[in-house]
Amino acid sequence: MTRPTPPAGGGHARDGGRTDVVGSELPLPVALIGPMGAGKSSIGGKLARRLRVAFVDSDRALVREHGPIAGLFEQHGEPHFRRLEREVVAESLRSPGVVSLGGGAVLDPATRDLLRGVRVVLLTVTPEAVEARLDGTTRPLLQTGGLAAWRRIAAERDPVYRDLAHLVLDTSSRPVSTVVDDVVAWLAEGAPGAPPVP
Repeated sequence: MTRPTPPAGGGHARDGGRTDVVGSELPLPVALIGPMGAGKSSIGGKLARRLRVAFVDSDRALVREHGPIAGLFEQHGEPHFRRLEREVVAESLRSPGVVSLGGGAVLDPATRDLLRGVRVVLLTVTPEAVEARLDGTTRPLLQTGGLAAWRRIAAERDPVYRDLAHLVLDTSSRPVSTVVDDVVAWLAEGAPGAPPVP
């Protein structure tokens, strides 16, 4: 697996003129989970830049190494895909950064075990807000069912998400920067409710 390269720089991170603690002072890694369309990738990227740590989008990392997700599902099936996904997640969580997981990553028991040792943030979103975000999606589990499929999948996975999460934030109508502020504040407080830093 290719290990992510942390952004260059040190000291205190600044965002919009505001000074924040940097990742080396916080309980990391942190994993972002939640349904498709919740903004895990955009929020994760901005959070990592804010903290000056590495960011890994597990879906994008998997595509770089193994090809399109839809093709993996079609040619090899979901169990094979989940195994590859788990390997990417495991490698990513070895570094003190930010990792966003695909919506279905939590379905794999071994991936859930990996998450139990890190700080986990659940990003939620309403069906109304997600409809525009997923317009034209190529994600294999949504191609045939649209928003109805999203509702069903999100409802099935929600209990698993909440069982793993230490912080839950709704992204439906809030700016990315505001959600990032909330995560940074939570981490700066020591990530209440999360396991202690190893």
